[in-house]
Amino acid sequence: MATPKLFPNIVAGVLEALEMSFGKGLYADKVVERLLRQNKKWGSRDRSFVAEHTYEMVRWWALLWGILGEEPTTKRKDLQKLFGVYWLWRGFDLPDWPKFDAVRGIDVEERLSALSGTATLESYAHWFDEEARKQLGTKWDTIARAMNIPNAVNLRVNTLKSSEENVLIELNNAGLEVQPHPVFDKALVLKGRPRLNNLEGFKTGRFEVQDAGSQSIAPFLNPKPGSTVIDACAGAGGKTLHLGALMKNDGKLIAMDVEGRKLGELLKRTQRSGLTIVQTRAWEEPGVLDELSNSADYVLLDVPCSGSGVIKREPDTKWKLQPEHLDRLESVQFSIIRDYSRLLKIDGIMVYATCSILPKENRLQVDAFLAHPAGAQFELLEDCTVNPSHHNDGFYMARLRKLA
Repeated sequence: MATPKLFPNIVAGVLEALEMSFGKGLYADKVVERLLRQNKKWGSRDRSFVAEHTYEMVRWWALLWGILGEEPTTKRKDLQKLFGVYWLWRGFDLPDWPKFDAVRGIDVEERLSALSGTATLESYAHWFDEEARKQLGTKWDTIARAMNIPNAVNLRVNTLKSSEENVLIELNNAGLEVQPHPVFDKALVLKGRPRLNNLEGFKTGRFEVQDAGSQSIAPFLNPKPGSTVIDACAGAGGKTLHLGALMKNDGKLIAMDVEGRKLGELLKRTQRSGLTIVQTRAWEEPGVLDELSNSADYVLLDVPCSGSGVIKREPDTKWKLQPEHLDRLESVQFSIIRDYSRLLKIDGIMVYATCSILPKENRLQVDAFLAHPAGAQFELLEDCTVNPSHHNDGFYMARLRKLA
């Protein structure tokens, strides 16, 4: 493998990103975004270098410090050594720069063979490794490895405007390599990370970027055309758009979110998609729960969660998530399923979903709801876990029916 040429300014960009991410607790994607805005003279190759190697050093933070044999810090001189170790670990030769002299002679393979434990070898916070093992048992080792495989870009075909066949032709004509997903029906897998914003199909809403595992949630709810559907935790609206397409733009689709500001962006996306049935309601609207009680044929609760299922896409979660966050999230999740289940009509269908791998956020939350007075009228029809793989993130979903 030919060694990519290193330049001091772009290596410094990676180190600055790590300083900001680990030193100030900022998320790497925001740090990289700001760095790219500030360094307008960087070419596309430089920008890609800084983004890729920042994310990969964040992903493998614990392992790299283990190879170096030092405790993590954010001092620049130590981060320079860490970058040197990272470069050697990737199989590349170090340039003849004095800053790398301290690590030039390290035998990476020998040091790797002396390391042990999933927390170090797969690079996770020790507390999370222990918690995941407690909840998942032996499944955790396989999942831990899978979440270190950077995710492919997945696309969802907007069936209101196009077909899988036509989107494939359009993308191939644009010089992009794309193929149907090996597991999820109608999801597409894109090779590399090309810019899509300028493609006519993207601008006119013929396809959307959406993880393949995420694309399985709306069909799991399976809303019928002409029905009333509430997406109670809609966020930026990816699943809302998918629900509207499954409804064939026929019926009423209400998108709600705790942050009303997000709903403006969602409405822009619905216009591009061709949907005309979407209404938005903010959680903070007075009396909104009472007004919508017993009104929906289908309810989707894609609740706030740890994000542990999307670590391959957001490796910062490995280090930013803390035990107290899990406790708080589990409380929020239960309050949402307890309170927003009342939106459903008798015989209606509700799906509870997360992008978490942890049973405490998933099946155990559903079991707790069914054991609570608010869940006494519900039955669990089916639940499903989507484990992280080469081409998708991790998700959980449970489908319930309101009996009376």
